[in-house]
Amino acid sequence: MSDIKIKITDRDGVTHEVDAPTDMNMNLMEVVRSYELAPEGTVGICGGMAMCASCQCYIRSDHPLPEKSDDEDAMLAEAFHVEDSSRLGCQIHMTDELNGLEVELAPES
Repeated sequence: MSDIKIKITDRDGVTHEVDAPTDMNMNLMEVVRSYELAPEGTVGICGGMAMCASCQCYIRSDHPLPEKSDDEDAMLAEAFHVEDSSRLGCQIHMTDELNGLEVELAPES
């Protein structure tokens, strides 16, 4: 399998079902940017280095995700609008196991 289906709810509350490639080492933040689901310059400001929280999202489905790194945990501790299900999209790489993943983009800080 090279593509999975994921549902992303944008900041306007609109849900988009998109195809996400699993064979390109893309992360969720890059998928959001490639489908232009947030205005230019509002997601992935740090380039995916877990240093800005602009790609914060809420995980709305029950999928096994990698543990948060210390950097991700520290960034979320300083971010706005954090929920228990908050993750940084740049730290979630697209894999076959994430087929059906549902996420919601956090409000812009």
